[in-house]
Amino acid sequence: MLDTGIRQFRMAMGIVWGRRLDPANIERLVGDALATLAEFGAPGADVGMLVDGPLTDPAARRQSATSNLRRTARRLSVVSPFYARRFAAAGVDVGRLDPDRLAAVPVTGKRDLVEHAGDFRATDVAAHLATRTTGTTGRPAEIWMSRYETRLWPAIGALAAVLRDDLRPEDLLQVNVSSRATAAVILDVATCALIGAGCRLLGVIPPDQALDSLGEGRVTLLTATPSYLGELVTAARRRGLGPADFRLRRIDVGGECLSPSLAAAARATFGAEVDDHFGMTEILPVTGRSCEQGHLHHDINTGHVEYLDPDTGAPAAAGALATVVVTPYFPYRECTPVFRYDTRDLVRRLPEEPLTCTVSGLPATSKVLGKADQALRSGTRVITPRELVEAVEALPTCPWPARFRAVIDDGRPRLTLPAAAVDGFGIAATVEHLADRGLDVDLDVVADDQAPQLRPLRCDLRETTFAARPAPTGV
Repeated sequence: MLDTGIRQFRMAMGIVWGRRLDPANIERLVGDALATLAEFGAPGADVGMLVDGPLTDPAARRQSATSNLRRTARRLSVVSPFYARRFAAAGVDVGRLDPDRLAAVPVTGKRDLVEHAGDFRATDVAAHLATRTTGTTGRPAEIWMSRYETRLWPAIGALAAVLRDDLRPEDLLQVNVSSRATAAVILDVATCALIGAGCRLLGVIPPDQALDSLGEGRVTLLTATPSYLGELVTAARRRGLGPADFRLRRIDVGGECLSPSLAAAARATFGAEVDDHFGMTEILPVTGRSCEQGHLHHDINTGHVEYLDPDTGAPAAAGALATVVVTPYFPYRECTPVFRYDTRDLVRRLPEEPLTCTVSGLPATSKVLGKADQALRSGTRVITPRELVEAVEALPTCPWPARFRAVIDDGRPRLTLPAAAVDGFGIAATVEHLADRGLDVDLDVVADDQAPQLRPLRCDLRETTFAARPAPTGV
């Protein structure tokens, strides 16, 4: 117990002082937490503070943010060629930065990261492993990680997973995300290894093959994107499979909008809870998690999070739409750091009133509503991608995942759906269904073979296997 206390103290002091943390120390804390759980059935509250932080007091939160922002900016002004130029051009005194002065530093966009990739790499650490974005918004951005980061991030993740009962030694995690999502895959494998859980990496393979694996009876956790989950639910229903055919206890999804209709269908089909998470390669290790009231809570211990008006860049008002802007702190991010990175993920600010959810100590917004650049404007009305996904996936035809194209045509929203989405329900009924959800649209219908061209989904990053090919003949 004395050793555990010393390790907790070392980690806490590293966080307070802003020095590089010792991944080996945190890895040993994971073992301590597992041993405590095995003996007492619950971890100590003091260990939980290392993960969720003590920042429930607004004054303490602001003081912590100011210290972390200054430390991070001071380092970037020395080791990051991109930010050395940016701070100098903006005339920013990095030693005086605080949350109120951040607006002096222009936000960083994905285009910056793609076009000046080499200038984002820190000059004081060796690059070890490259990972690329695998989203559907164009040319990928490349992020390099150091050896330190490839050990630190899984260690912090594993400690949090043990303390929140997200991952147990007896679990088997099946990973159905793109194998090219290097950072996500590395984190899953290393986190499972630290806890002693199993990890089965399958990638975005044909859904029936993933179902066969889930049905073997050992898989207890699944991670996938919402669109791939939609394909799994559709395939499972076609095969007549239900909760008795699986041992899943939880499904984790992220990277796209998860609709309530698909989440409910997944729970009914697999007999498992569905958790909607937020994370992206460019801002690791800062993540977000959903609570039981449907809020999205960002981790403010590893990074600073701003919610800005997507048009003006000013802080968004309560109840307004906002784009999420993130600054990962040093020492959590060191090799390819970003400062005020504009994710272009839209959220809606919550009303200014006390939170009553189980994660009320962390700031919250709505769930991600989609990319700002994919929102439609019809007069003063902004139609977010989430509104469209939820409306389409709520159709009685169960068109999971939602395939559609949405544009503004002569001032009006025009929605294109594949025939399968309206078959047996009708075009008029579909238009009425959409109108009941606040979407007054003109509707077009195309043949089902054109569905994949309507909008890109992460499930389209298909990884083929020889099992899907006919058996060869001859030698």
